Amino acid sequence: MKNILVVGSSSGIGSSVTQSLSGSHTVYGTYYKTTPSDPTSSYYLNVLDDAPDFSFLPETLDGLVYCPGAINLKAFSRAKEEDFIADYQLQVLGAVKVIQACLPALKRSEQASIVLFSTVAVKMGFGFHSIVASSKGAIEGLTTSLAAEFAPKIRVNCIAPSITNTPLASHLLNTSEKMDASAQRHPLKKIGTPEDIANAVAFLIGDHSQWMTGQVLHIDGGMSSVKLL
Repeated sequence: MKNILVVGSSSGIGSSVTQSLSGSHTVYGTYYKTTPSDPTSSYYLNVLDDAPDFSFLPETLDGLVYCPGAINLKAFSRAKEEDFIADYQLQVLGAVKVIQACLPALKRSEQASIVLFSTVAVKMGFGFHSIVASSKGAIEGLTTSLAAEFAPKIRVNCIAPSITNTPLASHLLNTSEKMDASAQRHPLKKIGTPEDIANAVAFLIGDHSQWMTGQVLHIDGGMSSVKLL
């Protein structure tokens, strides 16, 4: 049984990841704004704090999943410097801070795995996505760099979803018309679910992916690689 830290485990993808992993691993979940359904197994953590408290973690950590994110869509002409900075602080510097804090515990594992999150918008290029795509592009670079630096002891991979039906994306999917329009943009003609992403996380955390590192895994309904004629 592995010890896994899921940062942002109380909602959306993080919640599904926690449910998926809890049956076979010991999961240490964290929450910030969203109160967890079971507070006894979750720990408060603000990744934007100067010195977040990780004292709840065990001495050895076998996996780390960093789920906090934002979808801040704006026309580039209206985007302010602080928009880019805030997004980068949460999505990139937050991940950096957590990984650095957990690195000693990860190194004690026989084979540890880190899973980060990008977005299909990094590869595809969508209008109004300059803020989030900039941050997530940095995450993809961080993934490959850390995979090289941490090999062979710690694997580092990244998942790049398309839009997924979570509270984070609720403002983009809050009507049946929006849901259908978004589904139709994907070759598989449906919206991703948190469970779709959690299944991929379980694979990357587990032993079946132990010959895989430095990869960006696109779980996106075919959007990044398939064009229907």
